[in-house]
Amino acid sequence: MKLIGLIGGMSWESTALYYRIINEQVKQQLGGLHSARSLMYSVDFQEIEKMQMAGEWEKAGEMLAAAAVSLEQGGADFIVLCTNTMHKVAHQITEAVQIPLLHIADATAERIRHSGVKRVGLLATAFTMEQDFYKGRLQQQYGIEVLVPAAAQRKVVHDIIYQELCLGVIRDESRAQYREIIAQLVADGAEAIILGCTEITLLVKPEDATVPLFDTTLIHAQDAVKLALSA
Repeated sequence: MKLIGLIGGMSWESTALYYRIINEQVKQQLGGLHSARSLMYSVDFQEIEKMQMAGEWEKAGEMLAAAAVSLEQGGADFIVLCTNTMHKVAHQITEAVQIPLLHIADATAERIRHSGVKRVGLLATAFTMEQDFYKGRLQQQYGIEVLVPAAAQRKVVHDIIYQELCLGVIRDESRAQYREIIAQLVADGAEAIILGCTEITLLVKPEDATVPLFDTTLIHAQDAVKLALSA
């Protein structure tokens, strides 16, 4: 079994899901008392969030690249960055280490393409919904059309992530708001919805949408196990 290197803490709420899913998947596939071989470098999200808000992406990338180097030196065979938004600096991570990075957008796009879906709605942080590092990758490399909510709805999605979900706060009122936004994306032509922030799965479930949901946390964790157990 390969050693999984996890860069977590963004937020720790969703990183805990990664750890649970990865170990459950290994137990399910290997049976008995098996669990995943893993190393985790968990950052202080307060520091990362300040860099995000200040637009200091290169500085944040340097911090995560240093985390990846630590994991590589610890024996990790590949890197899993447990967040969607910070894949904006994925290139800094891949340039800093010799081991591969399992990219969350690629893992998600492969599932979408396999399902036959051509047009998806994206719920994520404002950075991920509005910038091109994520949407552009899906569109240019996989031919998937990506729809995002209107500006006011993007703010709602973003604020709920940072002010509630990253703090472990789950509110029925926020779930209702997400349901409305999902319904609007479907009305606009989305055939499925990407839960493109690793915390959203804490709030939104399959019954909250009339179309399939692509849970990036689950997909990424499952693909990490697949790679860890591969020959």
